[in-house]
Amino acid sequence: MLNLVLFGPPGAGKGTQSAKLIDKYNLVHISTGDMFRGHIANDTELGKRVKQILADGLLVPDSITIEMLEEEVKNNPQANGFIFDGFPRTVPQAEALDAFLEKNGESISGVVQLDVNEDEIKNRIAERQKISGRADDDADKLLKRIDEYFSKTIHVLPYYEGQGKVAKVNGIGAIEEIFTNICTAIDAVK
Repeated sequence: MLNLVLFGPPGAGKGTQSAKLIDKYNLVHISTGDMFRGHIANDTELGKRVKQILADGLLVPDSITIEMLEEEVKNNPQANGFIFDGFPRTVPQAEALDAFLEKNGESISGVVQLDVNEDEIKNRIAERQKISGRADDDADKLLKRIDEYFSKTIHVLPYYEGQGKVAKVNGIGAIEEIFTNICTAIDAVK
């Protein structure tokens, strides 16, 4: 089974590249952000619990995120593998994901880090906000999300680097060129 973590700051292109990777490698996409937005749109109990947290640009507590992610994995028993998009965001989440996968005889195959500078991120999200109207792309919330990434989430990389699983890919350039570089990194760990 091929289990990948797509890692990068908000606006790095994780969603764009995930869609292409899903098609190429026949993976199930697990985006915690998409799952949260789905629960909010469907007005579920979980959606009500996380709506304000996400609207404030903060991270949802690990316990809620991990519970939801495990449920999603269990709902796809025939999967060839998973691509985790936007998760893990903390070292405890990474440890919990490893423990959950290990319990099921699996592990993370590789981590692709999309390297994008802060100016590019801000430009991309400003454009995306015009189209999608996502509440978490508003300027004030964006700054919080970027700060969360660089103050908390970035610390997950050394965890996976210690396992020899991180491949850094330049996330600036033509979408197809970035995709080709990601595929090269994935094919090296398959």
